[in-house]
Amino acid sequence: MTEELISQEKFEELTKELDELRTVRRREVAEQLEYARSLGDLSENAEYQEAREMQGAVEERIAKLEAILKNAKIVRGSKSDTVGMGATVQVQKIGGDDKHTYTIVGAEEADIVAGKVSYHSPLGAALLGKKKGDEFSFHTPRGTQKYKILKVE
Repeated sequence: MTEELISQEKFEELTKELDELRTVRRREVAEQLEYARSLGDLSENAEYQEAREMQGAVEERIAKLEAILKNAKIVRGSKSDTVGMGATVQVQKIGGDDKHTYTIVGAEEADIVAGKVSYHSPLGAALLGKKKGDEFSFHTPRGTQKYKILKVE
């Protein structure tokens, strides 16, 4: 896995989630497995199969979080006129009236509804390094989109 840029807040949130999964959730799943085993025949035991699937999902999430946190590089939003991680950018589609505001974040923090765009996404990647007044374009399934940067915070 390559280096993942992440905010301090998200790093702390993921660390807390990992701790919760390792301690509380693992124990809960182990108890469910033990209960399901006590019901008898494991080959036709739906509770046991469900608990095994849950255990797999928990272990998979733990492994993912460990990899993210191991390769995380914490970045802080800097006051700059250039778009970078943590920057809040207001853009307007060229030829359109609607203005949109986005914050550039890491992949784990992305939430388009909240206006948080990953720097890995086509839009986020196109914004990086740009300044107020710059025009840029990026490719989407609907074709090439062209925007102008109105504000960088």
